[in-house]
Amino acid sequence: MVPVTRLDHAVIAVSDWRVSTDFYRDVVGAEVISVGGDRVAFRVGPNQLNVHGPGVDLADNVARLPVRPGNSDICFVWEGPIEEAVTHLRQHNVEVETGPVPRFGAGGTGTSVYFRDPDGSLLEFISYEAPPRRASPDLADPDRPAGGRPGVADAPRSSRTTSSRRSRRPEPGSA
Repeated sequence: MVPVTRLDHAVIAVSDWRVSTDFYRDVVGAEVISVGGDRVAFRVGPNQLNVHGPGVDLADNVARLPVRPGNSDICFVWEGPIEEAVTHLRQHNVEVETGPVPRFGAGGTGTSVYFRDPDGSLLEFISYEAPPRRASPDLADPDRPAGGRPGVADAPRSSRTTSSRRSRRPEPGSA
């Protein structure tokens, strides 16, 4: 067994230190860590985003195709109902690009919303909290005839499928 226990950090690139720092602090909720000079890192829970930006010279210690502003895709866990994430984004004038939609993440099935950082990188908030259950249509309107099958939106989360999303992910060890 390989003794790797978790992801320590990933790298994002930004085109403007101040704009990106404000965004990741205020919208994503990251703790801003000074790395020296103008350089910062963004810490979210136990994970860190190391930031490459204007004026940073890392010589050869980068990926073969270095990350550039706008080409990252990162998901953050939202602790609470996804509707609160949507409200939070709107309060910061951040457009929700997609969602809420069911998605499969490291914590299982959740509900996600997608948005962009100032450079255009795709960001996602996923909530693993079950959405509030709505009353059955039969119970909500006493004049409505009994029977009928609830739609997918009314079905419990455990009965929803995300097989189309999962089918695109290769199984571990497959080539």
